[in-house]
Amino acid sequence: MNLELARRDPVMQHCKHHGTPIVWGQQTYVSADLGERWEHQAAFGYKAGIAVAMHMPNGRHYFIGLDRDGPLPSHSGELTRTVADIQLFAVFAQEAALRILLPETDLDLPKLSVRELECLRWTMEGKTAWELGQILKITEQTAARHINNATQKLGCINKLQAVLKALRLGILG
Repeated sequence: MNLELARRDPVMQHCKHHGTPIVWGQQTYVSADLGERWEHQAAFGYKAGIAVAMHMPNGRHYFIGLDRDGPLPSHSGELTRTVADIQLFAVFAQEAALRILLPETDLDLPKLSVRELECLRWTMEGKTAWELGQILKITEQTAARHINNATQKLGCINKLQAVLKALRLGILG
């Protein structure tokens, strides 16, 4: 593998510097003046894809990509759903990686407040911060702060991962 090409690869560079997914295709490489890289990949059947980076604690990072031998969905709603599915899959994959790389002990259980646990439970049910505010009779900002505090205490990067970790640790039941 040519490390210089890997360092210049626009998908890899995006994943290295951003937490948002990238939808890539031929134009991604042509715009980065890497048309020859595109041609090399196309010879192996890669035409388009979606990649998302996951940044874990202690400087560990990885990315998950979906590469296709044909075009991605052209309908914006369908493409948005595909990107969301990849992101959700990445969260589950990250939780599995954390279990393997950073096993927890009972001594490591974080101390979450009653309100933080309540907000995580409602988040697990798919409620937004605005909906939490309505249900719990608090402001949307306060609900978001409780979710963010719980996420940080659990050592997670987003609320989905926090819910999964809390379930795994037996904090949410």
